[in-house]
Amino acid sequence: MIKVLDMQFIRYANLFTKITNVRTNHCFEYNHTIIFVVPKGLVKKAIGLQNRNLEKLSQIIGKKIKIVAIPLGRPDIKNFVSIITKPVRFKSIEIQDDEVIINAGPQSKASLIGKEKVRLGEMENILKQYFDIRSVRIK
Repeated sequence: MIKVLDMQFIRYANLFTKITNVRTNHCFEYNHTIIFVVPKGLVKKAIGLQNRNLEKLSQIIGKKIKIVAIPLGRPDIKNFVSIITKPVRFKSIEIQDDEVIINAGPQSKASLIGKEKVRLGEMENILKQYFDIRSVRIK
């Protein structure tokens, strides 16, 4: 699993650790939301009582924040993608070799692809880093 961090995301990760007392090795952006990835047992601690840590991070960074658990391999793709794309819903996810096919309704399909395929590109980058997926198709 190759993770790419630029300086901005390193700053976000350091701020996250300072506020939550939970160390994260990776964060990324999807649909103007910063998503931090932490070990499964530390998600609750990172969120904080009554979402205090989330709200504080969001206020400082100026963007929406989500915290997700580190995925446990390819069987965890559906759960990982559903958390990242929430509130957008999809019908199912199929994995064929190095390709993921997301089946969605017309409205969800448009949301998952995004204007000029921006969100589709973001999703491909995320799935490539965590699951070694070559491409993503939306049906």
